[in-house]
Amino acid sequence: MYLLGYDLGSSSVKASLVDAETGEVIAGEFFPKREMAIKALNTGWAEQSPDMWWENLKLVTRSVLENSGVSASEIAAIGISYQMHGLVLLDKDLNVVRDSIIWCDSRAVAYGEKAADAIGNDKCLNRLLNLPGNFTMAKLAWVKENEPENYAKARYYMLPGDYIAMRLTGVPATTQSGLSEGISWDFTENRPAKFLYDYFGFDMDLIPSIVPTFGVQGNVTCAAAEELGLVAGIPVTYRAGDQPNNALSLNVLNPGEVAATGGTSGVVYGVNDTPKCDPDSRVNSFVHVNHSKEAARIGVLLCINGTAILNAWIRNNIAPQGISYAEMNEAAAQVPAGSDGISIIPFGNGAERVLCNDNPGCSIHGINFLRHGKSHLIRAAQEGIAFSFKYGMEIMNDMGIVTKTIRAGHANLFLSPLFRQTLADITDATIELYNTDGSVGAARGAGIGVGIYKDAAEAFGTLRKVIVVEPQKANRSALQEAYNKWYNHLKH
Repeated sequence: MYLLGYDLGSSSVKASLVDAETGEVIAGEFFPKREMAIKALNTGWAEQSPDMWWENLKLVTRSVLENSGVSASEIAAIGISYQMHGLVLLDKDLNVVRDSIIWCDSRAVAYGEKAADAIGNDKCLNRLLNLPGNFTMAKLAWVKENEPENYAKARYYMLPGDYIAMRLTGVPATTQSGLSEGISWDFTENRPAKFLYDYFGFDMDLIPSIVPTFGVQGNVTCAAAEELGLVAGIPVTYRAGDQPNNALSLNVLNPGEVAATGGTSGVVYGVNDTPKCDPDSRVNSFVHVNHSKEAARIGVLLCINGTAILNAWIRNNIAPQGISYAEMNEAAAQVPAGSDGISIIPFGNGAERVLCNDNPGCSIHGINFLRHGKSHLIRAAQEGIAFSFKYGMEIMNDMGIVTKTIRAGHANLFLSPLFRQTLADITDATIELYNTDGSVGAARGAGIGVGIYKDAAEAFGTLRKVIVVEPQKANRSALQEAYNKWYNHLKH
């Protein structure tokens, strides 16, 4: 018996097939092999075609089945992880109305700000735990005003993972967690935030049916099964945004526990047991996967847009041509902590929530033409990313999330010894890396949802720690000095 997990990112679609009994990953795959296209029709815009997601989902599904030799009839359940905060519009026939406006698109900032001003910051923070910001509801408001013909066609709005689930099952649905990701869940009323829909002039019938995060949400249709190489009737039993799912993947479910990622965006995600918010909405509070009315579990999310994308930009534009990431790390390690005075502000991928939706761009400070070379810039980029994590974690600390241990998958930026040691040293936190990723976590989540596992402890009993990074004192003084310099550049 096997579990199939999907992870829909903005760069690729991943799939993992997990043996439900042993927890072993039987096969894993991702497509495309080069990053999925993001359309930027105007400055600050970012769109993707949902049809492109589906085409890559077909490729990964057929690949994991072929590589594993597992029969589709042996798959007990499907789980879905997905890029958060995007907007997908469907018409009455469940066809896509327009390309998805994805998480890093910043066109709707002004719509969220105007809503907060009109409704009142206190009311928004008390009931939504966030300001409307540049999230899904604000994106929908942009469509309503700027593309009225598309808004008029819309029968449902949903998140990217809801779309994938709909293509699998034919059922348009979302979750409480998903609505909170779009900043449309009223924590006081424990229902969709009618006052916000009323403000924007949205009909609440645009909300698809609300299903539990864990549990049977629908079954694979005959049409979807034929496209994917599956069999009809497999239940979809779990869905969550990529960061709540990453926390689940790392068994981060209880107050005080913290998960992190270092992909295109960088994220630190901690769990609170009381609904708290940042008064400036620089970090955001959402319904966590195990939240209930009786036992609150609130995920507090710090998101930094410009992380691994900066590292990739450095590789493609600054580092020697053809260099690997491992070789970049080796080159950076030859430079002392603090990068010999260079500071890189990494915010070059759109509006940053942690900066109150400012968009300062990426900037490099302190270059000396007689002293600095490519290796200095490579190191300064990774230090700048680590410093942006520290900056946001200080905000989370003020909300009661004191980070002593960070759990992360052994992937992306956390493959870099320099980055993870810098992050450990500057935050004074131990970093634990595990053999998991979003698609594996989604598969195990599906096992919980279908009842194969009685709880998360059983589902993640085989989770294996592969690396532990302890903070060291040797570079702490140099890094603190470099952080102070970095902070001053950011604020000026």
